[in-house]
Amino acid sequence: MVFNSFNFWLIFPAIFLLYWLIPSRFNRIRNIFLLVVSYLLYMNWKPAFAIVLLGVTLICYGGGCVMESQSMGKKKQILCWFFAILGLMPLLVFKYYNFLNDSLTTVLESVGMHFALPGLNWAIPVGISFFTFQAVGYVLDVYHERIPAERDIIDFSLFVSFFPQVTSGPISTAKELMPQIKQSHRFSYEQGRDGLKMLLWGMFLKVVIADRIGIYVDTVYANYIHYSGAVCLFASIMYTIQIYCDFAGYSLMAIGIARTLGFNLINNFERPYFAASVTEFWKRWHISLTRWLTTHIYINLGGNRCSKVRQYWNIIVTFLVSGFWHGAN
Repeated sequence: MVFNSFNFWLIFPAIFLLYWLIPSRFNRIRNIFLLVVSYLLYMNWKPAFAIVLLGVTLICYGGGCVMESQSMGKKKQILCWFFAILGLMPLLVFKYYNFLNDSLTTVLESVGMHFALPGLNWAIPVGISFFTFQAVGYVLDVYHERIPAERDIIDFSLFVSFFPQVTSGPISTAKELMPQIKQSHRFSYEQGRDGLKMLLWGMFLKVVIADRIGIYVDTVYANYIHYSGAVCLFASIMYTIQIYCDFAGYSLMAIGIARTLGFNLINNFERPYFAASVTEFWKRWHISLTRWLTTHIYINLGGNRCSKVRQYWNIIVTFLVSGFWHGAN
């Protein structure tokens, strides 16, 4: 359920009140409540999507438990690869099956062969890119012994499916979010006020700016051949504002909602268009994804602790993975 929908604003006050009405000493009940709410809100898109969310959760939870009992070595590395690939498999299937099937069909038809695999007619589960990377990131962190494996299935399930961030991020690490899940939160007026400010500012960026600009941009892009170069250029500049306000606004809404419930999520954007360099831009844009790619791809490839040629290769591979994450389109 999107945060800028009328239905969400009817439901969220009840979620807020019921959560804080549960005494802080019953943190377990609070977590179960949030887990149930997270799945119900997620199933509002399509109930079957919850099967994918649950599957990724169980795979990565089991992977963490299995790997923790192993000492660092070849066997543990193989297990890490196994559970990471297994956790990523739904993302790869849903985002690339139809693309590969259509490409294969086109190639075969070009040489006079007619063959096609059955199409995957399901829509892509909402937020699959975000909750998959968050869950697989946990597996990789356990492998590198940055964190211990989580044994509480309820807390881990909430970590993967926490409703403010499950559909559009930001991507949290277990090291920063899991302790908050286990902590008993007390209501803070200041935190609630700050959360509502972020929520309203995010709503303004998304609904008032991004959605309004989007009408103009979509109109020009859909019929660009009928517009002058100056109009197309202006629409492209407006698109940079639209995409920022859309994504940053929705991220701020997620951060604000979480803050009203006592949770602090990572800020996903830090005025990226004021960056002084391309490198600085990518440190300010979609910060949680950049951090994930840096930690689990770039650094593991050698980062900048190698020759310049190898460093440039590491950067190319990291951005290639980012491209795969965004999808075939």
